[in-house]
Amino acid sequence: MPQNPTLRFLFAINPVSGGTDKSDWETQIKAFFEKTPHSADLLTLTGENDEQSLRARIGALKPDRLVAVGGDGTVKLVAEAALETNLPMGVLPAGSANGMARELGISSTPAEALTVLTEGKITPIDTILIDDHDLCLHLSDIGLNAQLVKHAQDNHWKGKLGYARAAFRVLVRHRPMRVRIKVDEQVVQRDAFMVVLANARVYGTGATINPDGDLSDGRFEVVVLRHLSFLEFLKMFWRFQPFDPAKTEIFHTTEVRMETKHRVSFQVDGEYRGKIKQLSAVVQPGLLRVLMPPGLPPA
Repeated sequence: MPQNPTLRFLFAINPVSGGTDKSDWETQIKAFFEKTPHSADLLTLTGENDEQSLRARIGALKPDRLVAVGGDGTVKLVAEAALETNLPMGVLPAGSANGMARELGISSTPAEALTVLTEGKITPIDTILIDDHDLCLHLSDIGLNAQLVKHAQDNHWKGKLGYARAAFRVLVRHRPMRVRIKVDEQVVQRDAFMVVLANARVYGTGATINPDGDLSDGRFEVVVLRHLSFLEFLKMFWRFQPFDPAKTEIFHTTEVRMETKHRVSFQVDGEYRGKIKQLSAVVQPGLLRVLMPPGLPPA
């Protein structure tokens, strides 16, 4: 019988994502790979020149697979390197927001998550290209949530409670924005609290923003939240229920252009990008290859 090839894995570990110690993950990784024919090389990220450090290690090691150990920010960093080098990537959910790991069906239990790296299936998923240069894997938005992300980052608030603290401040002052949305040949104007570019279904907090999202369907959704109460917003943190569809519109598309009357907050995959008045986005079908549990279809 043919033998499975011996693989070389490179792990990019963010030691501070989510404000938790990753030493246990490192111990679990080393112990797991001692029992396999494969090899594991660990790169600890420092927050300074991480992109260059990762590229240099890839060039020196010539790995077969890349693995992100952290939250959604770490996943995005590794995904960009995976795309540059045409390597498949895996995810170990070790951050405060593990939205992408949730979409891929990756368990938060280290042993189960590690098994996916060696026994999982390589599956192509879509990405979104924003303004011709910014990669979105998961969820990006303008308006309320982007402003919340800024508050949380400015105050170094981590986890669900940190985001909830930011929500109290943002909701008191936030007002609807006027936005013009061009989807395919359709143009609409709306007053909205948030507009989401959704490649996936669920925020890292557990909130279902895009119930019918599919990472591999060759399109994404533009989700317009026209009405949003405080209780509705708290679903992002504790209730884990979809937003009320009577208060949202969802457009399925392969590209979109948006313009706002005033400058509004903007975030990509949990990273605040500043204030903007317009953006464009287009789907990139099947561009990224990821490791998923065997037998599990993409979300």
